[in-house]
Amino acid sequence: MYDELAEVTVAEIWAGVDIGKTHHHAVVINAEGERLLSRRILNDESELLALIGDVLALSDDVLWAVDLNHGGAALLIGLLITHDQPVAYLTGLAVHRASATYRGEGKTDEKDAFVIADQARIRRDLGLLRPGDEIAVDLRTLTTRRLDLVFDRTRQINRFRAQLLEIFPALERSLDLTNKGPVMLLTGYQTPAAIRRTGARRIETWLKNRKVKGAAALARTAVEAAQAQHTELPGEQLAAAMVVRLAKGVMALDDEITELDALIETRFRQHPLAEVIRSLPGMGARLGAEFIAATGGDMDAFGSADRLAGFAGLAPQPRDSGRVSGNLRRPRRYHCGLLRTMYLSAMASLKSCPASKAYYQRKRSEGKGHKQALLALARRRVNVLWAMLRDRECYNPSLPVVVAA
Repeated sequence: MYDELAEVTVAEIWAGVDIGKTHHHAVVINAEGERLLSRRILNDESELLALIGDVLALSDDVLWAVDLNHGGAALLIGLLITHDQPVAYLTGLAVHRASATYRGEGKTDEKDAFVIADQARIRRDLGLLRPGDEIAVDLRTLTTRRLDLVFDRTRQINRFRAQLLEIFPALERSLDLTNKGPVMLLTGYQTPAAIRRTGARRIETWLKNRKVKGAAALARTAVEAAQAQHTELPGEQLAAAMVVRLAKGVMALDDEITELDALIETRFRQHPLAEVIRSLPGMGARLGAEFIAATGGDMDAFGSADRLAGFAGLAPQPRDSGRVSGNLRRPRRYHCGLLRTMYLSAMASLKSCPASKAYYQRKRSEGKGHKQALLALARRRVNVLWAMLRDRECYNPSLPVVVAA
């Protein structure tokens, strides 16, 4: 829900909050690491406001730190930002690893809150949370929901295939169930006997009435599969009914994804940088919306193309030790969604952008595989997109690319 922005400034006291679903635990420490306050708080507006007031009574110069930046932490972070309070963010993994360096093996919410506060006190590399603008927040909600639906659809199709395989393996083998036409066919015809009785011509008419493309070829494929199996397997009737249910479930998910795509495009076009982002070849409305959802669309938060690339996991980090040097690996902490967006847009740009295709071919000629060449292209496109957004100018293939440091 909230974006991360560097850099953390030195404070007088530090308030660490271990986030929970219904309750949080807050610990406040001073510069010597002494506990000034320790409290369990209900995730309720009045109690959180009371906590903020009590902490500010200790000092106005306070840095808050949390181990979650969404979900159960949303209300607390929203109240803190409303009160102009700086909020640092540590990942749950970072807190878990840091806890092992403190005395005692026990784990409690109070100890975790203390570790969060103490890490905020001694570290200077933590990011501060900032609220995204209204459009960015809406796009984050819409794109997250769409991704959930896509995953649900994949699982539903896998169950669909498994069920059809039990009664009609020839048809399961012949159909691509990721397409609308075969799914529509299976809402009406599921068994070999039913397909043979109906015949190709009547199935074709039935499909055309439902506006299925390639109805004739699909009908012939179904009849050929039915001719290859004349045995009725046990439980066929009930399994066929389950196939209908699963097919309708896939179609319902398709309809919702289509509806969400329209909402995403409409909301994306309302963003002031939408046209700039869309002008980059390969970056359509959906990928552009995912980019804004991941970054907030504000390049001032990153400062340079290198930092944006690092956030996307496209800037390799050195892993040298002893005599081993030049060992580069992807950073462990990066935004998976942004990496996916830049990778897919790089892949799409190969069809429409001569400059991208030439760069990709050059990397392939250097011995890189397909995936490595696409990642290199995605890294280059980060430089281009960052410069476009910085200058608020649409893509111009004749301009030089910003060189990464």
